[in-house]
Amino acid sequence: MSEIDPAQTQIYRIYIKCPAQQVWDAITKPEWTERYGYGGRGMYDLRSGGRYQGFTSQEMKDAGARGGFMVPDVAIEGEVIEVDPPKKLVLTWHMQMDERTASDAVTRLTYELDEISAGVTRLTMVHELAGAPRAADILAGKWESQGAGGGWNWVLSDLKSLLETGKGLKG
Repeated sequence: MSEIDPAQTQIYRIYIKCPAQQVWDAITKPEWTERYGYGGRGMYDLRSGGRYQGFTSQEMKDAGARGGFMVPDVAIEGEVIEVDPPKKLVLTWHMQMDERTASDAVTRLTYELDEISAGVTRLTMVHELAGAPRAADILAGKWESQGAGGGWNWVLSDLKSLLETGKGLKG
């Protein structure tokens, strides 16, 4: 059995005790996206060819300033490739946090939602990161001790906590 190289592809699967539509809304609606993970507002034009932008939060900008660097307004840019609410969302994903991440290749992010029983959703996220070594490290949580956060594990854990309890990991 061969292992997946996390520098090329990262796969995450979580089970959330809520309906698929609610998970979909939390992933795609700005009033939800700013409540978990890094707290940035996500804006989707949910049609094939539509634009995706992930904005930075004030908290992210303040943390950057404390670390001696400027955090841009837009952290992620992408394009919607496929949309099938509330089951599947595929988009390109390109981090814009600094010159190094902006020089990484554009990547592909897929969300698949399956309501496996009444009120329980399996969320599978596949992030294809070939040519994006800096983003791959950040998203794997390798820079957490330097203030870059816990990557997708953090974001998805916070999403699950928020949807199941009404509160994210920060309280």
